[in-house]
Amino acid sequence: MKLGIIVYSQNSEAVWNAFRLGVYALGQGDAVKVFLLANGVDCQSLDGENFKITEQMQQLVDKGGIILACGTCLKLRQKDGSELCPLSSMKDLHEIIKDSDKIISI
Repeated sequence: MKLGIIVYSQNSEAVWNAFRLGVYALGQGDAVKVFLLANGVDCQSLDGENFKITEQMQQLVDKGGIILACGTCLKLRQKDGSELCPLSSMKDLHEIIKDSDKIISI
């Protein structure tokens, strides 16, 4: 299965669980792409003692998943893309939606 996950939340537990699901899906042989949109581009700043989001993000990438971050949303926040979350566009989001068997958003 091809799973697309759109993250736009600032709820650390919800974002952490979205990445956990992605890591699990990769372990089941699925393909996973995550698109960070709106407040979702700030997800690495949500790390805490209970919800180690960046750790889950790294595991997702290490297992072959892809994370993309909305370039416009990053620019609005005066941020840049990173190796973990490269700068992306609506074209990439559209491709994820078009190519995925399932989409979840959080």
